[in-house]
Amino acid sequence: MKHFTHKMIIALLVLCGFVLLPTAEASRIKELAQIEGVRSNQLIGYGLVVGLNGTGDSSSTQFTVQSLVSMMERLGVTVDTDTVQVDNVAAVVVTAELPAFARAGNTIDVSVSSVGDAENLAGGTLLMTPLKGADGKYYAVAQGSLVVGSLAFGGKAAKVQKNHPTSGRIPDGALVEREVSFVFGEHNQLNYRLKDSDFTTVARMSQAVNSHFGSQVAQPLDAGQMQVQVPENYQDKVVAFVSELERLEVIPDTLARIVVNEKTGTIVMGEGVRISTVAVSHGNLNLVISEKTNVSQPNAFAEGETVATPETDIGVVEEAGNLVVLNQGVSIGDVATALNAIGATPRDLIAIFQAIKAAGALYADLVVL
Repeated sequence: MKHFTHKMIIALLVLCGFVLLPTAEASRIKELAQIEGVRSNQLIGYGLVVGLNGTGDSSSTQFTVQSLVSMMERLGVTVDTDTVQVDNVAAVVVTAELPAFARAGNTIDVSVSSVGDAENLAGGTLLMTPLKGADGKYYAVAQGSLVVGSLAFGGKAAKVQKNHPTSGRIPDGALVEREVSFVFGEHNQLNYRLKDSDFTTVARMSQAVNSHFGSQVAQPLDAGQMQVQVPENYQDKVVAFVSELERLEVIPDTLARIVVNEKTGTIVMGEGVRISTVAVSHGNLNLVISEKTNVSQPNAFAEGETVATPETDIGVVEEAGNLVVLNQGVSIGDVATALNAIGATPRDLIAIFQAIKAAGALYADLVVL
């Protein structure tokens, strides 16, 4: 009996452990919000790609010719603009993203895209290109060999192309030269901005933070912002405090939403989608029109002319539209099962959703792309 009691206690402890495990729907705070001021910055620059095998810009692209001549003159080479050939050179725009806390000497990836009439950038090398931010200051310098994940071959009559050969990337192709001034942990107060504003989500985040640290350190300001006061025992360990806070798991609340794409027939339904009891009848009307031409030709030696007479056949087929009652759905699975009972295609379902929404029986936002 004593041995049996021990087994029961162990089983109950294991069961409690499974119950206390975080649900699969929970997300960490670092996925739901970010600290105000901690953000990336976009960079842009103009440069030249050289080393192309005759697939660069044509001589009619004047800015490529001017850029090449200016570069050669800065290198001490005098060039006649009228004799310059730029078949192996392409003018490009270079873009990059400067992440938060990037320091001088770090490397970042860059994207390179042609702005002229170059046909292919494969095998090219980007020359030194300064990258500047929105404030006009230069923050990085890019240079290196392009990686173009595409191919383009062909002749005068045919051509084979996969992906876009006029754009590419350079992994770690830019060197950070200037840092964005930002002092982290200077104040004892942090503001978290939610990526998707929601009153319920920010309230749950504040409750989770206060419950974990045992004091009222977090306070929701509005649907998209949570203010956090750094506790006294973390005043000199702000990084450790943020690390511990952002690992807390919260179940975010989402709007009931259905997103449909009429071009591709794609339908995505959120978890909170509900429908009230409604009757749906959906039938297709197929209209088939065929054209053919008959030739009326007179007999030999008879007076008359050969005449072409058109003949049009029109056929109309209307499929049966059974009236199906969709009971009130309590979950997304019930809604999907009820709609599948109609046997409609995805494009038919888009029309059905729009009709149910117009009837006021759909309790969700319907977004049509």
